Amino acid sequence: MLFQKILVAYDGSKAANKALDRAIALSKISPGSQLQVLHAYDFPRLYVADGFAPVPATMNKDFYELAEQTVLEAEKRLTSVGVVPSVSMVQGPPAETILDYAKEHGVDLIVIGSRGLGGIRQFVLGSVSHNVVQHAEIPVLIVK
Repeated sequence: MLFQKILVAYDGSKAANKALDRAIALSKISPGSQLQVLHAYDFPRLYVADGFAPVPATMNKDFYELAEQTVLEAEKRLTSVGVVPSVSMVQGPPAETILDYAKEHGVDLIVIGSRGLGGIRQFVLGSVSHNVVQHAEIPVLIVK
């Protein structure tokens, strides 16, 4: 068996959808493997001078609802190809959350899209996929 536990980082982006497709294909050629999908989301933070400004509760609610919608999309895609959905939603900094989840769940492969929905933060902090590759202790497949 190639991989027993495959984790897909999913944010609903075009690259994440390609990563999900590739992970589904990998799981099908590895009979008995488990495919897990993780949507790691974080609430926005507004930086003001030396600290953080409070974010309106309605904005956090919108981000949470978008995260729930993203999870439902992933579940629908898995179901449509005959894969029993195992989708989790975890709040936190995406790269760190993905790595922590992989370690906690004994994952042996992380599949992630080359570019997500990160926006301008990527220019400041580096992309999520780059951070995952740099800090992972297991193989990472980046899908373009």
